[in-house]
Amino acid sequence: MTRSIRSLSFVASQAPEAQEAMAELVARYGNARPDEADVIVALGGDGFMLQTLHAMMNSGKLIYGMNRGSVGFLMNRYSIDALPERVAKAEENICRPLEMQTIDADGNHREALAINEVYLFRQSYQAAKLRVAVDGRTRLEELICDGLLLATPAGSTAYNLSAHGPILPLEAPLLALTPVSPFRPRRWRGALLPNHVTVEIDILEPEKRPVNAVADYTEVKSVTKVTITQSENSTAIILSDPDHSWSERILSEQFQY
Repeated sequence: MTRSIRSLSFVASQAPEAQEAMAELVARYGNARPDEADVIVALGGDGFMLQTLHAMMNSGKLIYGMNRGSVGFLMNRYSIDALPERVAKAEENICRPLEMQTIDADGNHREALAINEVYLFRQSYQAAKLRVAVDGRTRLEELICDGLLLATPAGSTAYNLSAHGPILPLEAPLLALTPVSPFRPRRWRGALLPNHVTVEIDILEPEKRPVNAVADYTEVKSVTKVTITQSENSTAIILSDPDHSWSERILSEQFQY
């Protein structure tokens, strides 16, 4: 696919490398307002890309990232040359985030979106005790662990992989449910779920064993119940170079042990 690129809008993290790159790129290509640009170019690392995707959620804007951070899995390689031509040929990847709904110890309700994962983790020295239901049916009556996460294919190579969860192809209609340091049942290593299910997690003994929940970078403390579904309405669009596509990165990651 080749698209027409008339204007670019540059955004950058506060890292010195990202700020220097932005100054160089703006001097060469100008800097349109985000709402007027054909494509938004994000300069930084994966964390900044997630922030940019969240900020542009449902706007229809295309986001092209270049790595000026550390890991940069979501980013393309950095180069100042022929940028409009690269962006014009980039492949579109549509992200459907997870919707996290929480109830905390005071009865407050909060909602947040997660492009990578929703993660529950123990707040104190006590292990968490969780009850896990899928589409209303209890699948784990009691899971004792340090944490539990539900990852999208896009997020399966992030914290999910560090927790020994499976890597999911980008086009797979699946979610990865992965425990962190499970104590009971000790042999349970997680599950692959269809991406249309609803996952409900109840915190058992929440006063004795407090748990926090995080959707990407939105954290809710002392939750008592977390409900997670894949959003049917929200989307973000990320661009990747054809010779280094997102699908290829996810596939390659499985052979880099």
